[in-house]
Amino acid sequence: HVQLQASGGGLVQAGGSLRLSCVVSGVTFSSHHMGWFRQAPGKEREVVGKLRRNNSNPFYADSVKGRFTISRDISKVTMYLQMNRLEPEDTAVYYCAATSGLAYDSPRYWNYWGQGTQVTVSS
Repeated sequence: HVQLQASGGGLVQAGGSLRLSCVVSGVTFSSHHMGWFRQAPGKEREVVGKLRRNNSNPFYADSVKGRFTISRDISKVTMYLQMNRLEPEDTAVYYCAATSGLAYDSPRYWNYWGQGTQVTVSS
């Protein structure tokens, strides 16, 4: 049974930081690509960053490059999203996801999803 449990969201002022966590069970980092997505009100879900199963350099969307960092702790079976210099435009529900297939940007290619955690950035 696959389960992804995202947490760590909250309300933060612009310029602040948050760290999201995603505890994973039923999949392994060596067999699945991992990713973070977000969905703002009225917008489609979009990729934020991806961490491939071969542990190559993470991919980041242009909008977050240089501000967000994806990492993982194999011993804790947890993936993280460190978000710095947050902007109001980062306000969204953030989801962690996993896929055993190809790690395309489109959410439709991702098999497993966490429940989402709300991030709100005030100006």
